[in-house]
Amino acid sequence: MSLPAKPAAIVGVSLKMYFGHARTLDYCRAVAALAAAHPAVQRGDIELFILPSFTALPESAALLAGSGAAAGAQDIFWEDEGAYTGEVSGTTIAELGGRYVEVGHAERRRIFGEDDDVVGLKTAAAYRNGLVPVLCVGEPQQGSAVQAIAHCVREIDSALTRAASLGLAGRTIVAYEPQWAIGAAEPATPAFIGEVVRGIDAHLQTLPGQAASRVIYGGSAGPGLIDQLDTAVAGLFLGRFAHDPQALTAILDETTERLALHFGAGVASWAQPSA
Repeated sequence: MSLPAKPAAIVGVSLKMYFGHARTLDYCRAVAALAAAHPAVQRGDIELFILPSFTALPESAALLAGSGAAAGAQDIFWEDEGAYTGEVSGTTIAELGGRYVEVGHAERRRIFGEDDDVVGLKTAAAYRNGLVPVLCVGEPQQGSAVQAIAHCVREIDSALTRAASLGLAGRTIVAYEPQWAIGAAEPATPAFIGEVVRGIDAHLQTLPGQAASRVIYGGSAGPGLIDQLDTAVAGLFLGRFAHDPQALTAILDETTERLALHFGAGVASWAQPSA
């Protein structure tokens, strides 16, 4: 399945380690069915991806193939082969049908000690293997939007500069996930999200090779949020609130309504965020 270079909206779901193997495959079957029946996904207006566990990736990718949705991985190693016990390379992810890979998530940084250099190397590995990195950025503590933008810009620049030093670049999905909102009862406020994402997006568009890159929001995101957000926010990166396929369907429908409101019915192509 070829993905649109510039979809109007992006919706991604990470299953983290919540589902076992059988439940993951049941979920992907349900997502494949809803994607195949959803007009906005079929037109390419909404780019939809699911990130299961490594062990479920090949079967998940096969189930989603041809539906309008695609699969990816929640992590990647920075080398493509070698004596790295327990790691999974971008080469293997791509071979198994993965199209995306999540890098830089706050949990990887906090629990496994991944720093900016590691995130940059993993971003480079994604580019090298033809994968779209879902680069997670976000400030650890709640503060002003200006402070959040500065923190996220530094994380983006660190990752992309490290990749560029290896001669690698490509399309990037930046997931703005304020760490203080991850796992919280409520997301950040729509006004705050909009201001931060607009600042991140403005910076991202100045960087070489990032014209097709977009910024989405994650951090306790779920149904009812997308239609409250500034149009600079390209979509949502979802966790537990989309683990029910019916909730994901609601989010896709809300995203479709938002596109029609701002860009006209039957978008079928990407539009720049309004000023």
